[in-house]
Amino acid sequence: MNTFLGFTEEQIASFGLTFGVGAFILYMLFIVAQLARESKAGKFGTFVIFLVLTLGMMGFVAKGIIQWLLDI
Repeated sequence: MNTFLGFTEEQIASFGLTFGVGAFILYMLFIVAQLARESKAGKFGTFVIFLVLTLGMMGFVAKGIIQWLLDI
């Protein structure tokens, strides 16, 4: 069995998916905040930008929560 530092390939892939995509989501939130600030969108415009551009990220988070709840 191939292991790297005592972890299997499946464990490394799961770690990368969970924390790698999580870090990417945080970076994308930073980009959305910069976009809202630089475009001088105002309060309502900033809300709309965050709502529309973060729906996909919320879907990924929801998928993780559903998998955790169903113990998949």
